[in-house]
Amino acid sequence: MKDSKNSDNINEYRSNIKPTWCNGCFNYILLNCLTNIFLTMKMKKNEINIISGIGCSSRLPLFLNTFGMHGVHGRAIPIAIGSRLTNPNITTIVTAGDGDLFSIGIGHFVHAARKNFNITVICIDNKIYAMTKNQASPTSDVGYKGSLTPYGKIGSQLNVLEFALACNAGFVAQVSPLHFENMKEIIMEAINYHGFSFINVLSPCILHDQNQWRKENFVDINLGKNHDPDQFMSAMEHASKSLDYVKNKTNKIPIGIYYKNRFSKVSFEKGVKELKTNFSSQNVSIDEILSDFRCLGKKEA
Repeated sequence: MKDSKNSDNINEYRSNIKPTWCNGCFNYILLNCLTNIFLTMKMKKNEINIISGIGCSSRLPLFLNTFGMHGVHGRAIPIAIGSRLTNPNITTIVTAGDGDLFSIGIGHFVHAARKNFNITVICIDNKIYAMTKNQASPTSDVGYKGSLTPYGKIGSQLNVLEFALACNAGFVAQVSPLHFENMKEIIMEAINYHGFSFINVLSPCILHDQNQWRKENFVDINLGKNHDPDQFMSAMEHASKSLDYVKNKTNKIPIGIYYKNRFSKVSFEKGVKELKTNFSSQNVSIDEILSDFRCLGKKEA
């Protein structure tokens, strides 16, 4: 990392490591979008932390000149939580794939959203495990013929928007790299949101996904369907229909902000800070607390 000053050049947010994605991959657009966001928001490089798991998209922190960590499979969220609790003043963003977040890592997503950690989770959803050569993931369409499901995927497709809302995420959105400015604006809004924010980036793999999406295939639910993200029940209704395009190819693919809780509960980090403040004012020592547990243990014995 070069310095802690605000950058006036988008390239200063990029590391010297060249991206290793396939030519034409949508991940390049997301990488460009994030660096544009950092520049627009005048963010300092040492005040940004990008955490990822394992997979094609999870290589993203390597290509940025910020703090970051290429973690282990399914554990990007707990690493991000540790970062936030250690330094709650740093902007923490998780970038991970659909398999990483919603298969091995799904339990961490549930509790991070429920406890309202102030992190932004970006799912780069290509609906498969691409790096390990095309296995079906939780978000793969039913019947998808991957390398381990040659006769078609049997299990149902996870609706990640519905799931995030059910987990009590305060900010839920879906974007497409084909709509760059829309994606940029929504990710910036998610970063500025005080609490747990989730964005699903529809990013089909150019090698294994035959969907040839164009801009006209999408509809902005906030504009085209007049959806108000303040309304939770309306958000759930729209989320429940967000996969209708899979069954009926004539349906538009929805993007936009599904939910934004403008009366968000206190973030977990702020709760910890308040707890520490209240606890320290009571002048209770650790030895006194431990002695209470020792006494309790003797009574139970």
